[in-house]
Amino acid sequence: MGDMEDQKEVLLLQNKNITDSINYAKRIQEALIPSESHFKKILPQSFILLMPKDIVSGDFYWINEIDNRIFVAAIDCTGHGVPGAFMSIIGVELLRNIISVMGINDPAEILNLLDEGIRDTFSKTVNDEASNVKDGMDVSFCVIDKENRTLQFAGAFSNLYLIRDNRLKEIKGQRYTVGFSYDLEKPQFYSYTESIQQNDMIYIFTDGYVDQFGGPEDKKFKFRRFRHLLLSIHRYPLEVQKQQLLGSINQWKGENEQVDDILIIGIKPDLA
Repeated sequence: MGDMEDQKEVLLLQNKNITDSINYAKRIQEALIPSESHFKKILPQSFILLMPKDIVSGDFYWINEIDNRIFVAAIDCTGHGVPGAFMSIIGVELLRNIISVMGINDPAEILNLLDEGIRDTFSKTVNDEASNVKDGMDVSFCVIDKENRTLQFAGAFSNLYLIRDNRLKEIKGQRYTVGFSYDLEKPQFYSYTESIQQNDMIYIFTDGYVDQFGGPEDKKFKFRRFRHLLLSIHRYPLEVQKQQLLGSINQWKGENEQVDDILIIGIKPDLA
């Protein structure tokens, strides 16, 4: 019996060491990604619903403000947990360089450069075993121009929802993942521009919410239900919207395991 107990002790200790390491990785990730308070400073009328599947997340958000332009993104890295978190750190550094150092402000150009950056990062493994690693990111990227009251959007396998006058408009991105493959053609992203009005609500998100299994028939939540939910809550205060989204997905999920990282960002542009 002693041997079994000893093995159990060893496993518990190993498990604790791994968990401690991952918790430390989470602190590093949090230090590199803009804090929620910084996000709120730039966009006071906003909410972030971020629910990692594991301790660390492959979903992350990015925000920056330069010359009256707000850059904001919702990003889903391949995988979740530790691999996703590593990818997110690469993504944050590339974005910082593209936007803050190179001064690029067109969302499509930002995605094109992000794609290039990820490909360059992983190109050294192309002839190795690692070449079949599917490294990539799905990205919703917005530039809110406060002066000109415009919203520019580019998406990599991600769309944006704009609710105005109780109608939901879907702005679609390209059907490419950023940095995903070495053998496929190089993606070309395009920007979409829309004027912003006073009571508009903007939502960007990853696919974790709609892919969650649950409900009475143990099915995916799906986009149709998600759009309906947003239409029914979009007039509420931002924090209430967040709580409604959180409550809905937890109720839907029930006893099921969370399928993927979840990220939803809601923004009411302040045009005062």
